[in-house]
Amino acid sequence: MSELLHGLAPIVGKRPRTLILGNMPSVMSLSAGQYYGNPRNAFWRITAEVFGFDAAAPYDERVRALVQHRIAVWDVLRSCRRVGSLDSAVEPDSMVPNDFGQFFEEHHEIGLVVFNGAAAEANYRRLVGVDTSPPSVRLPSTSPAHTMAYADKLAAWRAALK
Repeated sequence: MSELLHGLAPIVGKRPRTLILGNMPSVMSLSAGQYYGNPRNAFWRITAEVFGFDAAAPYDERVRALVQHRIAVWDVLRSCRRVGSLDSAVEPDSMVPNDFGQFFEEHHEIGLVVFNGAAAEANYRRLVGVDTSPPSVRLPSTSPAHTMAYADKLAAWRAALK
């Protein structure tokens, strides 16, 4: 049986307007204790281009830049069992979602949920539902496993986040 993994606390500041949701942090991200810790993941490069900060800055500075732009980051899953980092490797019966009811109650200014890829959207809709959620959009995954051209990923993210 695979190891039970626990996600990271959300990145959230005062009065976030947008919540970006991944599915579950990668092995590399979990060991670093940082969202999108795989240097091949395009998340920080894309958000840096959209919001005008240095993608190579220390993690705390990148987090601060997102918070200043009223962006929150979290994952759909609080815990799961998975071998490796691929979303397809998550054992479906092991998925436990984060508490979005409480999160949206505490952060009622959130007007948009952005799913970082299809797995995040599918698992959110299956495990959490949409009754009390803000409007949402699914964007191309920033994962290196999603082999879409970087320019196309950037264009989609820029259009949704601006």
